[in-house]
Amino acid sequence: MNSLEGKVAIITGAGGGIGREYALLFAAEGAKVVVNDIGCEADGNGQSPTADHVVAEIIASGGQAVANNDPVGSFASAGRIVQTALDAYGQLDILVNNAGILRDRTLLKMTEQEWNQVIEVHLTGSFSCMQAAARVMTVRDQGGRIINTSSSSGLLGNFGQTNYGAAKAGIHALTRIAALELAKHRITVNAIAPAALTRMFQTIRGAADLVSIDTFGPKFIAPLAAYLASDAASSISGQTFGIEGQHVFIYKMMTSHGATQWNGSRPWTIEELGKAIEQIVQW
Repeated sequence: MNSLEGKVAIITGAGGGIGREYALLFAAEGAKVVVNDIGCEADGNGQSPTADHVVAEIIASGGQAVANNDPVGSFASAGRIVQTALDAYGQLDILVNNAGILRDRTLLKMTEQEWNQVIEVHLTGSFSCMQAAARVMTVRDQGGRIINTSSSSGLLGNFGQTNYGAAKAGIHALTRIAALELAKHRITVNAIAPAALTRMFQTIRGAADLVSIDTFGPKFIAPLAAYLASDAASSISGQTFGIEGQHVFIYKMMTSHGATQWNGSRPWTIEELGKAIEQIVQW
């Protein structure tokens, strides 16, 4: 307990699901929490005071928290979210980029708006919040923790989610590069690609029939985020963790052994590539 004592954390999309579990556990571990959420549905529509409800839960349990209702997805919103932490607590140590929406559609049917909205919330939202938070952390010069949210939809692919998958793959790249750039400031940057029984997960046809909240609920994801946010994880950065129920692992970009032509300066011919393609593709 108290692994986050004295820390101030922003958690976006913390009004329900995995984000709510993050907020509750971070507060229980001693962090002061900014609970960000506009209270929209999984498709991004609507608004409700979910952030205020989570804040009330935290305060009732003896923790400290404030709500922020800015929609994630713009640089202006990111600045206001970070400023909420500074106004309330005077510092910022942890950012968890968790907010997200879905606009599932196959490539041939997806509209420009459906593409832009998902990229804006997930990719631009993660980058803008990360940039705003890192700027504050570097000035304070006490290090920091940034935890992004990727997905197997981007890392492995999933039918009907070109927009969501592209954004989540982009977040994996953001995580890797930001970890390199912020290392000198003692700011770690990692990502979690979670699988849990949430509103988004239940949009996958038949998924809810395969698992239960007791064995695959959002509560299984929160301890990993809390660990990565703690001082104990100071040496871990640039990683994308997968977590599915009680199974935790790492996603890595890897290359096959491939094939090499030793023929001087001459490039491959199309015919040669055709003959070697099995060796190139196979592991």
